[in-house]
Amino acid sequence: MSTTSIATENHAVETADFLPLHGTDYIEFYVGNAKQAAYFYQSAFGFQPVAYAGPETGLMDRVSYVIRQGKVTFMLTTPLRTNNAIADHIYKHGDGVKVLALLVDDAADAWKQTTSRGGNSYMEPVVLSDDHGRVVMSGIHTYGDTVHLFIERKDYKGLFMPGFREWKGGSRATTVGLKHVDHCVGNVGWNQMNPWVKFYQDVMGFKNILSFDDKDISTEYSALMSKVMSNGNGYVKFPINEPAEGKKKSQVEEYLEFYNGEGVQHIAIATDNIIETVTELQRRGVEFLKIPSSYYDEVLERVGKIDEDLAPLRELGILIDRDNEGYLLQIFSKPLEDRPTLFFEFIQRKGALSFGKGNFKALFEALEREQELRGNL
Repeated sequence: MSTTSIATENHAVETADFLPLHGTDYIEFYVGNAKQAAYFYQSAFGFQPVAYAGPETGLMDRVSYVIRQGKVTFMLTTPLRTNNAIADHIYKHGDGVKVLALLVDDAADAWKQTTSRGGNSYMEPVVLSDDHGRVVMSGIHTYGDTVHLFIERKDYKGLFMPGFREWKGGSRATTVGLKHVDHCVGNVGWNQMNPWVKFYQDVMGFKNILSFDDKDISTEYSALMSKVMSNGNGYVKFPINEPAEGKKKSQVEEYLEFYNGEGVQHIAIATDNIIETVTELQRRGVEFLKIPSSYYDEVLERVGKIDEDLAPLRELGILIDRDNEGYLLQIFSKPLEDRPTLFFEFIQRKGALSFGKGNFKALFEALEREQELRGNL
């Protein structure tokens, strides 16, 4: 099977209606030290402080810091004691994504619809309220220890949600142009991609809009397979990767080994000016995968005319690809943790709706060079 684009417009209308999503509400990370992590994301990525919850707000077992840039909201959570689920999650996985929270009109109905279709309940609908209104939350399990929360906040006017107070933070670094979450990629185990594709189709009404097999995503040494799942309006996209047979260990296998299971591999964030964004991120010390200069010798022959000068793209290591709708610019960070697990993608879409198939070989060779340096190839 080669790359497949699946056009199912009528099917999308039918299946998306029972779970209308308005995008990613927030992403929650379980981390070893939320205060330090918040400072890093503020200083390096330009996130702005928003809200805090902890013992001072009546939350005795954890602290959470909420930061935001554009429409991208992160919650960073740390347990205050051992012998609880958050501490166990960090011990097993290291710092990583626990919650992909999705914005809905009706969180109780979202829970009812998904659990009735086979979803495993994580949180029955609960109502949180304060002087600013109310937030309704519910949730289901997905791959590994990751969960989807459904967030209903149409009747809430506060900074984030009840139980949090304003937090002004310790760093006021300027923003770097991050706009919204473009997609979040999950790594699952051997032969688990199709079962999770079926989960998103049956339980959440998503459709499979692109498929890549081991011929599309491979190098001399390693390979993987991937399917891109999207909700009906395209606001939420979850590519799902699984390993494929290769001569050596693939990046997905490395992730599964060091994360001790399935989980979120990377978060892709959109920007309107990737050259400015990446220039500033590099100035602040964010490290990116190194792309050989030879990649740029023939790239314009492959993708055609672009608006940008090639020189700064070459200097920064930004990749280029084109589909029938336009082109895109993308770059991938090195892992942000000591474990080679979670990393970030920054993407600027100039009409393109795809995910950079033409860059897969260069990207995966860059990933393999990092794996080899770590002794994990």
